[in-house]
Amino acid sequence: MITVVIPYYQRSEGILSKALASIAAQIDCLYPIHVIVVDDASPVPAQSEVALVGNMLPSIKIIKQANAGPGAARNTGLDHVPPETKFIAFLDSDDEWTPPHLARAVSALDRGFDFYFADLIQLGASVGAFQRAGRLDLTQHPQIPGIAQGLHHYTGNLLDQTIRGNLIGTPTVVYRFERYRSNRFRPEFKNAGEDYLFWMEVARSGARVAFSSQCEVHCGRGVNIYAGSGWGTEQHLERIHNELKYRKLTGQLFSLNTEQKQHISRCLADLRLSIARDLLHRVSHRKAIPWHLLRQHFKLDPQSFFLLPINVLKCLAGRRP
Repeated sequence: MITVVIPYYQRSEGILSKALASIAAQIDCLYPIHVIVVDDASPVPAQSEVALVGNMLPSIKIIKQANAGPGAARNTGLDHVPPETKFIAFLDSDDEWTPPHLARAVSALDRGFDFYFADLIQLGASVGAFQRAGRLDLTQHPQIPGIAQGLHHYTGNLLDQTIRGNLIGTPTVVYRFERYRSNRFRPEFKNAGEDYLFWMEVARSGARVAFSSQCEVHCGRGVNIYAGSGWGTEQHLERIHNELKYRKLTGQLFSLNTEQKQHISRCLADLRLSIARDLLHRVSHRKAIPWHLLRQHFKLDPQSFFLLPINVLKCLAGRRP
């Protein structure tokens, strides 16, 4: 079977039920579908959302846990996967699949590929993420013969791609569970990097990767770790902290070439500047400063504070924070 893992935390009704309805609407999928919804202490309980779908999904399980973030919720789902599971698919609770998504993924995976991802329409966008990012040249990745149009064999360096310009949207991913049964997300990264590290581990293993150039996911509006932690929010500094931690960990876990090291160095410099901009914003607008997080950050990256005066001056010389 295919097991779909959904981490769930929403404050509005009707969001998860749309995601579940998009699973029920899958066409031409030859495998039975089992759904695991991990209720991560959601203000709107998963049970009421599942009830709205009724009998559209005959095999669905709800697991409740204390709030721990999307990575930990996905791990809980992976820990409860039925033994007959062949493929794992991820879907976020505020996103929806197009009807042929699973059938297209399975047609590639049944050809011997280990990992599958697809293009998607991000919130507020009118074109796919591949086109918006401009990081993927389809002519460099041959189409897979004999199956649906727009399915490609990824022939590039996926590890390098993920480090320097990630293409993979989590709700588009489907992969062979038997090969990556022990792979898990790093739960300490609640809002940055845990998915990228997962993809990099898969890439390092030598996985055969297929992708779809068609947009197979539409991202919706809900509680989102990025949309909810944008500029000026209380979560913004925590997101920068986690992203900087993820970038530094990448350099520790993987053997990087010179260009990759230089890329990470530029990312760290930008993140340190963002910390200065965030703190300047808080001071100028008399917002609370999370001292406990700053203490954690000093242990992680003292250079952020050594460079703080210089970066504050850069912020003041630029646009107003």
